[in-house]
Formats: sequence, C-alpha cells, structure tokens
Amino acid sequence: MEFSMFMKLSAVCETKFHYQDKIPPSDYVVDIASNMQFYPVKDWLAGSSLPFKFSPHVIHMILDQLSPDNVRIFWESKCFEGLTDKVEPWYGTAYSLEKITGSMIQGWMASAPDENMHLPAPNKFIPTDLSLKTVQEKEKFPVLLSRSTYSALWYKPDTLFSTPKAYVKIDFNCPYAGSSPEADVAGLYYSINDTDGGFQVTLLGYNHKLRILLETIVEQIATFEVKTDRFSVIKEMVTKEYQNFKYQQPYQQAMYYCSLILQDQTWPLIEQLDILPALQVEDVAKFVPLMLSRTFNEIFCTGNIESHEAESMVKHIEDVLFNCSKPLCKPLFSSQHLANRVIKLENGTSYFYPSECLNPENENSALVHYIQVGRDDFKLNVKLQLFALVAKQPTFHQLRSVEQLGYITVLLQRNDCGIRGLQFIIQSTVKAPGNIEQRVEAFLKMFETTLYEMTIDEFKVDMPVLILSNVNALIDMKLEKHKNLREESSFFWREIDDGTLRFDRKDHEVEALRQLTLHELIDFFNEYVKVGAPRKKTLSVRVHGNRHSSEYKSEVSEPHLARIDNIFTFRRSQSLYGSFKGLSGQMKL
Repeated sequence: MEFSMFMKLSAVCETKFHYQDKIPPSDYVVDIASNMQFYPVKDWLAGSSLPFKFSPHVIHMILDQLSPDNVRIFWESKCFEGLTDKVEPWYGTAYSLEKITGSMIQGWMASAPDENMHLPAPNKFIPTDLSLKTVQEKEKFPVLLSRSTYSALWYKPDTLFSTPKAYVKIDFNCPYAGSSPEADVAGLYYSINDTDGGFQVTLLGYNHKLRILLETIVEQIATFEVKTDRFSVIKEMVTKEYQNFKYQQPYQQAMYYCSLILQDQTWPLIEQLDILPALQVEDVAKFVPLMLSRTFNEIFCTGNIESHEAESMVKHIEDVLFNCSKPLCKPLFSSQHLANRVIKLENGTSYFYPSECLNPENENSALVHYIQVGRDDFKLNVKLQLFALVAKQPTFHQLRSVEQLGYITVLLQRNDCGIRGLQFIIQSTVKAPGNIEQRVEAFLKMFETTLYEMTIDEFKVDMPVLILSNVNALIDMKLEKHKNLREESSFFWREIDDGTLRFDRKDHEVEALRQLTLHELIDFFNEYVKVGAPRKKTLSVRVHGNRHSSEYKSEVSEPHLARIDNIFTFRRSQSLYGSFKGLSGQMKL
C-alpha cells in the first residue's frame, strides 16, 4: 500500500471525525464503551475513527493471509436446493460442507489476475474545501426561491449547525409513472426512492463536491439504459421482497392495509407481484422515457450553500432534462400535477376490514384501530398530541399489563399527507381482532371516567398536575432543537412534500399548548374520540392468525359498523380530503 493512499484515507477519516453529525448520547456511550475493549485510554474517543500510523509490515502481514490456502467460502443459492445433506438443528436450514481440493486451489493460483482487481482510481468526490459560506440571507425557514414550468426551488441557508455540509432533495413528479462506493468513502451519500407520483433523489454530504455528485446522477438519469444482467438481479430482489411481505408480522400487515385503504394513490403489492414474472428488459426500457416525458421537479437545497449555487444546480438540471437539443422531459400540463389525497371517512361511522394473515402458520392476530380526526390545524393538532401523550401509558398498562392482550400494544398519532388521527396497534394470540376492538372501546370508556374526574380535582390550578406535566413535556419536545442538518432538513421537507408549508409549526403549536385548557381537551375527547362521539370516525383493520380463522369466516356487518369487502370499491365510493399542495408559499423576489 502506497504512503500517498494512506494519507488520502487518513484525510477522509479526519474529515468524517471532525465534522460528524451529532448523535443521540446513548449511541455515543455505546460507541465509547465498545472502544474501551480494544484501545488504550488515550485512544477511546478517536481510536476507531482515525488511522494514526502508517505500518507497511502490518498491511503486508494481513495481505499475506489472503491466499487460496487460507480461505473459507460461504455460498448461498437456490441452485443447491435438494442437493444438500445436512440440516442446521435450530432453524432447520439445509446445508452441505465440502473441502476445497488441492487441484482447485492450484487452478485458482494458476489463473491470471482478474483485470477488475486493481486499486481504485483517484476519487473525484473527496472534499478539500471545508470552509463555511458567508451568506447574506439569514432565513430561519425555507423560502420559495424560484418557480418555473419545469421546477420549484426551496432554499434555506444553514443558520444553526456551522458545518460544511449540504442537503439536496429532488422530487421528480412524473404522472406516467443504489449507492456509489466512491461517494460513500468521501462522505457523500445519495439515494433514489420510488414514490406514489414518481421518484425522489436525496443527496447529503460535504458541499464542496456535492455539485459533482448531482451532475453525475442527473447525467445517469438522462442517459439511463437497462442492463440485462442487472435487471435480472434486481427483478429477483424485488420479487423476493414482495413475496416476503406474507411473512411480516400481522400488525405490519394491518398497518399496510390501513394505508392502502386511506391513501388514494397507492397500489397493492399483490398486483405488483402478479406483473413481475412477465416484466422484461424491453418493458422497462420503454417505460422510463414515457415516465420522464412529462415531469415537474420540486427541489429543496439547504446547508452550507449559497442561493446562487442552489439556482445554478436547478439550471443544470433543467438544461440537461428540459432545454437540451433533444429534451428528455417536457413540463407538466396544469391538469397533470399530482397530489396525494386521503379518504375522508364519514362522521359517526365505523368501518372494519377483515383479513386473514398471509402466513397461515402465524398464530398472532392483529388490530389497527384508527380514529380519523381531521386536517392539519395547530389547535386541533396539540389537542390530539396531548391526548395521545396522556393516554399512552394508561393504554399500555390496561391493555398490555392488566389484560395481557399482547406484547405489541401501542397508541400512536398518525399523519397522512396532513390528515391527522390516532391509532391503537395491538397484536395478540389470546383474542381475535374483534374481541381486541371491544377491549379498546372498553378502555376508552374507562379513560373517559378518568378525564371527567380530573375536572373536580382539588388542585387549585387551571389544569390537574397529570395533564400539566404532559403539557410541559410536549412543549419541551417541541422546543428541542434539531440535532443535525439531516434532522432539520427532514422536518422542513415533510412540510414541503405534504404541501402544508408550516415551517414555523413548532412555535405556533407551543403557543397553542400554553393556551390550552383542560375543558378544551375534554371537549376534544367528547367530540372525536369517546365511544359514540358525534364526529367520531373509525377504521379498524383486523388481521386474523391461524388461531382465530373461524372468527374471520364469521365476521359480518353490524349496526353502525360497516364491513369493507373490497378496498378499491370502497375507495372509489368515498369522498377525499382536499390536498394541501398548491402554489402558496413565501416567494423571494
């Protein structure tokens, strides 16, 4: 190993160490405790992160061990099915053991070195300029810097973390609709994920070379070609991922069905799995140009980056995709702008969707009991959040500890594109989902009494101590600053992606919490949550394990309880909440 390469790796390690993001204290303690087992006291903090000394003899000693005479090979493949002669005793995994013959080793040693085995080329992504930008804008929240028929650019300079990093999110809104090892070494990361309306590209890392990574990705998108060998591998991976869904826990299946029922622009895995076997390279090759033919990009740039740099990035994207001699993309028509919308359940109506667990061997059943509250609103949000916090421990105590329904017993908030609600999630072997739902309603009746008793509490304060302590805890959580650029960026992007654009949400919700009274909380409970509340609307997803298959077969509609037999027939028959997506936003001129 050359000394120059060691120095380059050392520089990369030092950059990562000195500019690492803040992590939770518990994780940091675990890291240090692990280092204590392997390093002297003086190296506990940095020993695992920084190479201190160039030691050629140690490197050669390790390389000498990497020989065909000293190798153990693990080979996992479906091609060995039926050819194995041993079974692992704990999990029943079939396997075989074979010795590597001397002739095989000689054949390896006689083979010419593979031309692909070489030291890496110079890494163009390694940053050398770690200086901080001096920006004139001191924006606390993202601003809409520009908007055209091609794209919208949201921008916010870093005013909090003082780190030489930037974050870029590009949402390709296409109505027709991995990771680079070099960039990973250099502290640059990107991901490409599919969405209901197209796909998203996320970039995060040192701003010095982030532009180069962006240009590389955009060029790959513009010149994308489907490689037959990679297509086969990825198709097998995706097929296995979809097939493995049947082995997920029943509560996970219930959560999936709940989202499938509520969110208008979602497609079932079973349909995707049906299509996959017939999908060929030619199909994808034809689809990609069609998908990109009409596109609108929503872009968010933040961090150690100036506004003119963000605008330059957007111009580059538009030049490559829209403004070249043979443009790959055209702007969307006004009617083609997509928006995720959520099913609006009817007031005073309870729906339930029964299903069998996809894994017939799983004994667990599960219930997701969802209570839909309404559209994003500061005052309504804090009432919902406070109720969820106050009721969280009593829910676990009564349904998990006292009644022992199941190990997985939680009460959570839910937010679907700005539509807020509550959900009880319970997985159990001892009761069928319908019986679990009865216990949830019994708990709500019991908790109703607890809330009412608080109004006659002897404390001479506006709010009982139990509620007040939860109000203060919720305020503290909202006032807690973001730990790093990634966390702050994710918060702001959620506002952009949902279209709510309430970047100052925490300030407004803290103010609403400080003004909230106990009577308002009780009124919220009486109106939206209590059994029989006038504006209560619920959706229960019941997944039956093999212990409760008979209950599944006997599930029928009851008075005030409507059964959903077909998810998509139900979705088509329901009204939708309006989308928050629109042209509103703070425009910087």
